[in-house]
Amino acid sequence: MDRSARIRAVAEARADDGPTASGDLTCSARASGDTGGGGDPGGGRPTRAPAGTAGAERRRDAAATRRRLLDAARDLFAEHGYEGATVRDIAERAGVNQALLFRYFGSKQGLLTEVVARGGLEQVRDTPPEELFETALRSMLTRDPDGTEDRSLEVYLRSLGRGEETAGALRELGEKYQSALASLSGAEDAALRADLAMAWLLGIGILRTVVAREPLASADPEAVCRLVLGTLDGLWAAPGA
Repeated sequence: MDRSARIRAVAEARADDGPTASGDLTCSARASGDTGGGGDPGGGRPTRAPAGTAGAERRRDAAATRRRLLDAARDLFAEHGYEGATVRDIAERAGVNQALLFRYFGSKQGLLTEVVARGGLEQVRDTPPEELFETALRSMLTRDPDGTEDRSLEVYLRSLGRGEETAGALRELGEKYQSALASLSGAEDAALRADLAMAWLLGIGILRTVVAREPLASADPEAVCRLVLGTLDGLWAAPGA
């Protein structure tokens, strides 16, 4: 979308996105000229929404729109990768004007950064290191019925190595995972062990979700976790421990 087209789209989105901060006249009053009913008892005055109520509704609407865009982008990036998911596709799945994506996130790259921050970086920050590998593994093996599961590793798998646009956000996610996992080992080569664990995790993700190779693609998540986690414990032990 060129600059002038984007500006026009943003202007249209503002019209779609609700009244201005000062409180607009009601649409029905302006369209029909009926400013008496429901307005001032004396008639002739247009109806205005209370300023506090209108502001709170706009904030709720904006937050809901951001969530829908983030959810749509998360799923499309996980399914098609960063390059394969277009701004139009994301907006259509979210059910909003695509100009709102640029208003709230600045760019498709900015949207990816927030998707990764909300999913993977949040997971690393909020999950104890000793639970992180299993949590990430289960997130790739299972799907929540309400669609709220973290899919950041799928986004990572399908978007990695696709140019500088994705490099920064995905590099940070990889480094955070490595640092958290390395803390589980007292060995001198703890960072290498963390990378090996990540390579295994991502390899499982590639074969199961990208390549869909059997029998892994349809394997029971509990069976996969039992086999992988039982083997992984030895990776963290320092030599001679």
